[in-house]
Amino acid sequence: MNTHKNIWWSALTTLCSLVLGFAVQSAYAQTDCKNRGELDALYCDENKDLVADPPKDAKRYKNPSTLVFTYTPVEDPAVYENIFKPFTDYLGKCTGKRVVFYQVQSNAAEIEAMRSGRLHVGGFSTGPTNYAVNLAGAIPFAVKGGEKELQGYNLIMIVKKDSPYQKIADLKGKKVAHVQPSSNSGNLAPRALFPALGLTPDQDYKVLYSGKHDNSVTGVGTGDYDAAPVASDVFKRMATRGQIKEDDFRIIWRSEMFPTSSFAYAHDLEPKLRDTMVKCFYDYRFPAEMRKAFDGADRFFPITYQKDWAIVRKVAEGSGEKFNSAAFDNLKKKEAEALAAKAQKK
Repeated sequence: MNTHKNIWWSALTTLCSLVLGFAVQSAYAQTDCKNRGELDALYCDENKDLVADPPKDAKRYKNPSTLVFTYTPVEDPAVYENIFKPFTDYLGKCTGKRVVFYQVQSNAAEIEAMRSGRLHVGGFSTGPTNYAVNLAGAIPFAVKGGEKELQGYNLIMIVKKDSPYQKIADLKGKKVAHVQPSSNSGNLAPRALFPALGLTPDQDYKVLYSGKHDNSVTGVGTGDYDAAPVASDVFKRMATRGQIKEDDFRIIWRSEMFPTSSFAYAHDLEPKLRDTMVKCFYDYRFPAEMRKAFDGADRFFPITYQKDWAIVRKVAEGSGEKFNSAAFDNLKKKEAEALAAKAQKK
């Protein structure tokens, strides 16, 4: 019962903070901007690197006594708070700041937390990274990886092992779960890539949003869905943790590789703090438990949004997705509906 109330309260407070935060932040829109590109009016991109420039007024720099960190809610946020604890402990010592892990229940809540100044650095899912950049002033600087390359993942289409479905086109008229509107592998990439394979979402099947990758996977396992496009790394982690049996599923299609979740800082962090923090990330080496949790990745690998997210933006364009305020409003609505639906099942 308490869980039911907490989920409803989370949905309500998230929506309220989104509305209030956007209204307050709009007062700070930069009007003396020579180039903004796809960024919201709050931000400027005069060097045309596709991300927000630091504030022109040094008085707007933030140097908080406590750094707030989070990780994308692709699965249970509590799981990742424990996984990242060795790193957040290290980050506190490295920066000389208190570091807290802020659990978020949705991508919209995470994006709004950075936009409103409540989140200073965090990991954003591949697709929502675009929203974080355009609407929250996020500056992606790293992904999980190894010594020579970043870590990526594939979009995979999963079905139950004993199902009759052998190829994408076999799913016409079936129950197929997408994750949520902003998800790259869980929605945008399927919309861009599946039509060429003989299956058009919302035409050949009604899209059913599950809310999270793990919900899609378990839903296929229980028979709630016939199939689901999900991120291969999430699927693999669930199998490694014993949440699912990999042999209960069959992968009928696999995409090219996409970059995994980005780590991004708020554009208005005080430059010295920002540079120190970024160096702390790059210097850190994952302990054994983090390497196991993240498929062997052992460090934060340097990236730029302009170069390394080009394939993600291309997929978004192919699916017709825009990363602006109107699209974000739709994302908030869908995520609120997913939270409400989850509460009703409790």
